[in-house]
Amino acid sequence: MNSSTKYIWQKWSVTIKVMPIIILVAILKFISHKFGWEIMELNALFTSLVAGTIFLIGFLLTGVLSDYKESEKIPSELTSSLKSLFDDTYTIHKGKSSSSAYKFLEFQKLFTASLMNWFYRKERTKSMLDKISAMNEFFIEIDKEGVSAPYITKMKNEQSNIRKMIMRIDTVRDTSFISSAYAIVEAMGFLVAIGLIVMKIEPFYASLFFTLLVTFLIAYMVFLIRDLDNPFDYSEKGESGTEISLKPLHDHESALKDFK
Repeated sequence: MNSSTKYIWQKWSVTIKVMPIIILVAILKFISHKFGWEIMELNALFTSLVAGTIFLIGFLLTGVLSDYKESEKIPSELTSSLKSLFDDTYTIHKGKSSSSAYKFLEFQKLFTASLMNWFYRKERTKSMLDKISAMNEFFIEIDKEGVSAPYITKMKNEQSNIRKMIMRIDTVRDTSFISSAYAIVEAMGFLVAIGLIVMKIEPFYASLFFTLLVTFLIAYMVFLIRDLDNPFDYSEKGESGTEISLKPLHDHESALKDFK
C-alpha cells in the first residue's frame, strides 16, 4: 500500500465501516414509505431523544479523547528510553571494550523486533516482561567488568521506564471505556434510526435525506469513539485509521538494523 492510498484509507476508514448501516437504513426507509409504515409524526419528544443521544456521544468522546491524548506520547517516550539504553550500552562497549555490552547491544536489536511483534499481537505480554527482566543478567556482567555505577543505574532506570510503558499500553488496549455507556448510546442510536424510518415527513426525499444524515452522524461517531478507545489496536498491515503512529519505533528498529 503506497503512501497516498494509505492516507485515503486512514481518512475514510470509519466512513467505509458505516456505509453498510446507511445502505440498510435507506432500504428500510424505502420499504416503510412504499408500504405505508410511516406512522409517526415529528414531535418535540423525538427531537429530545436525538439531543440526548448527541449529549451522550459528547460525554463518551470527551472521556476517550483524554486517554487518547495521553497514549499519543507513549511511542515517542518508549523510543526515547530504548535509544538512551542503546546509547549508554554503546558508550560502554566502545569505552571499555566490553564484550558484555556488545552482547547487550545484540540483545536490544532482538528485543526491539520482539516489541514490534508484540504491538501486532504476535507476542505475548508475559514474554516481553520476561525479556525486560532478562536485561538484569547483562547489567550483572557489565558490573563485573568494572563499569561505573552511575551508568548501570541509568540503564536500570530506562529498563524500569520501558516496563512501565509496556504495562500501560497493555492496560489501555485491553480495557474498554465504560461498557454500559456504549450500550445506552448504541441503544439510543438504534431507536433514533427506527424512529426516522417510520416517521412521516413531506416531501419523502427530504425525509430520506435527514434520516440518512442523522443515522450517519450517530453511527460514525459511535464507530469513531470505539476506534479511539483502543489506539493500540494494530493490524498486520500496520497503523490505519485512528491508531497511534509507531513511526518513532519503526525508525529506531531501522537504525538498529544498520548497526554492525
